Amino acid sequence: MKKIILIGAVALFGAMNAQTRFGLKAGANLSSISNEEDSKAKFGFYAGAFANIPIAETFSLQPEVLYNGKGVAYDGPGDARMSLDYISIPVFFQYKATPQFYLEAGPEFSFLISGKAKYDGESEDVKDYISGFDFGIGLGAGYNFTPNFGANIRYVAGVTDIVKDVEGFENDESYRNGVFQLGLTYTFGN
Repeated sequence: MKKIILIGAVALFGAMNAQTRFGLKAGANLSSISNEEDSKAKFGFYAGAFANIPIAETFSLQPEVLYNGKGVAYDGPGDARMSLDYISIPVFFQYKATPQFYLEAGPEFSFLISGKAKYDGESEDVKDYISGFDFGIGLGAGYNFTPNFGANIRYVAGVTDIVKDVEGFENDESYRNGVFQLGLTYTFGN
């Protein structure tokens, strides 16, 4: 009996694995940070790879690995902004509403790789003041124009405070990332 269960599990995994599709995605980010006074959205970009793993006929799981440029721009003279670069790992559940259109939701785990503040032509490393980990929840939708090409729109709301409690820096507010993404996808195979 154990051999039959093992053979069945291997066959199921093999069938599921055969239906897994891999792809690339890239697009534009419009990001902000909550509770930042005199701020406006900052333009950035994201790019990376994904695997789409079917769970049922209309549901799939899509883990991704992305470079994700977040941050905030500031009102006023000059080009003042804070750029936060992350490696993000979204794990989204997708529901196919039609063969081409899908809705998605899930968590995003992000790891800070650099943080820079730029103002009046000067640049300062702010990585020591920013938490190395950011957690967010995302909602989105997508449309596949062909089996290989599609477009995706997503919003990821940060849940964790991104500013560290550092000696000499009062942090009474909670600062969270918010990122609106619009991009294109390319899926390999048919």
